[in-house]
Amino acid sequence: MGKKTLTTGTAALLMVCLAASVGLAQEAGRAGEEIFQLEPGFKDIPALIMVTLMAVYVGVGFLSRVSTTSGYWVAGQGIGKYGNGAAIASDWMSAASFMGVAGLLYLQGWFGLGYIIGWTGGYVLLLVLLAAQLRRFGKYTIPEFLGDRFDSHGVRLFAATVTVIIAITYATAQFKGIGLICGWIFGMNYAASVFFAAGVVLAYMLISGMAGVTRNQQIQYVVLISAFLIPLWILMKKAGGAGILPQLEYGRLLSDLMEGRTAVGVLEGEELMKATKAYLPWGTGGTIYHFIALVFTLMVGTAGLPHIMIRFYTVKNEDTARRSVLWGLFFIGLLYWSSPVYAALGKFWNPLGGRAVADVIILSAPERADLGIAFIGYLAAGAMAAGISTVAGLLVAGASAVAHDWYATVFRPHSTDKQQLFVGRVFTAVLCGIVVLIALNPPALIAQIVAMAFAIAGNTIFPACVLAVWYSRANKYGALAGMTFGLAMTLLAMFGWILNVPAFTATGILPATSSALIVCPLAFLIIILVSNLTQDKISDASLERSYQVLRKLHKLPAPQTGTTSSPGELGR
Repeated sequence: MGKKTLTTGTAALLMVCLAASVGLAQEAGRAGEEIFQLEPGFKDIPALIMVTLMAVYVGVGFLSRVSTTSGYWVAGQGIGKYGNGAAIASDWMSAASFMGVAGLLYLQGWFGLGYIIGWTGGYVLLLVLLAAQLRRFGKYTIPEFLGDRFDSHGVRLFAATVTVIIAITYATAQFKGIGLICGWIFGMNYAASVFFAAGVVLAYMLISGMAGVTRNQQIQYVVLISAFLIPLWILMKKAGGAGILPQLEYGRLLSDLMEGRTAVGVLEGEELMKATKAYLPWGTGGTIYHFIALVFTLMVGTAGLPHIMIRFYTVKNEDTARRSVLWGLFFIGLLYWSSPVYAALGKFWNPLGGRAVADVIILSAPERADLGIAFIGYLAAGAMAAGISTVAGLLVAGASAVAHDWYATVFRPHSTDKQQLFVGRVFTAVLCGIVVLIALNPPALIAQIVAMAFAIAGNTIFPACVLAVWYSRANKYGALAGMTFGLAMTLLAMFGWILNVPAFTATGILPATSSALIVCPLAFLIIILVSNLTQDKISDASLERSYQVLRKLHKLPAPQTGTTSSPGELGR
């Protein structure tokens, strides 16, 4: 299938998505305040800002169009440390970070800090344990790395399946955030907003792959961080602060809140207790066990996310991989340093909004403070950029798992580049469609859905990757046993959460958002035990292929002629 046919198919698919969104919008009318807790109706200035930026994203995708699998999956491995750091930050700072963290801090107060600690701490694990080693491996996907390290198509297929599940779960949360933003700007209903955003994402993704995604993510980072930070100065000044460095000034707002002083008047009695309870340690959200479990889950989940780990394949060398992690963490820190400020300002302007307003608090507070439609529109555009950039990275990771690891490696190993690209583009669209359908009825708050995706990654991909790099006796039987256990337990917790089973709720022993504290160490243990019990089942040829990968990961010399490697030589 030729390039012209692919481009025509892409355009046709885009038109279908956009037509569906317009039809839904016409049927549903404008977004209701009961859904968004914000002023409904079409807003011309924010709409102009949003449409302009979307046109830029699609244009960058078109100019970055690729015709090779290397360009589609890993951007030709030509991204530098600053660009990759910005792309990592943009990939990471999703709707969950841009909207969800401020919402959780607004709703859960002190307990919500666990999300910031866990998500940033996970990058330290990545830097220390995996970044350089994955770049030395230097291919396309995480399932490919695990499949080669354990010399097993079974491991590759299982890891690819997990990657798809993570992508679907994580992207569901992003489309919820995108739907809320588009609904506020364009006056669409929630469903129409989700379909509209899906059309924009697919437009530049199907043409450009990772090359266009990476360049767009660099642009989107500038948009989202400026949109997030600029309104803070004005909001803080309107709230009575100096407006010089809001991140150091919002403590006064919290002090006033604890005494009941807000923009809507002085709170007393039950209203005061409701507004302030969350800002006391363990006031709401769980116990110290749940806090530690959440932080641990988010840390190992961050270090196990395929769409983040794949970014190490897009850079020039291992040194760039390490440095891009540091730059990514710096860029991410700028936003996380400011999220608590939005939560405090949200409490000041809307102290009793509760769960209904939590996911849109970054829009609700500026709107109630009469910040001005242009500022709020740019803020909304930043939130949209955050959601779209992460969805694009997730869909690339999920589609690569299907097209590269299922189709091109296992089922059709002799397929051409054109065939692989076609399958990759088809499954990009298919995965997007699945995510949209699930996102139409999301099961939880944005950041909570994301935390479930992190639990899957932390209980499956993370233990397998760490032991693949650092434990030479780990083999395919152990990897399959550990990942199967981790996935089964995580899915059990997720369905238990949805069905409101007490053990799996936010205050249960195994919350779906925090299951890795128990499941992840057990997955490590299972991989180690099963691998040691099945050492005699691995052939010498398979062992040698695994050791070749290990030598590459650790830059060890090849064995001398006439000798063979042993686990002891490679470290345990």
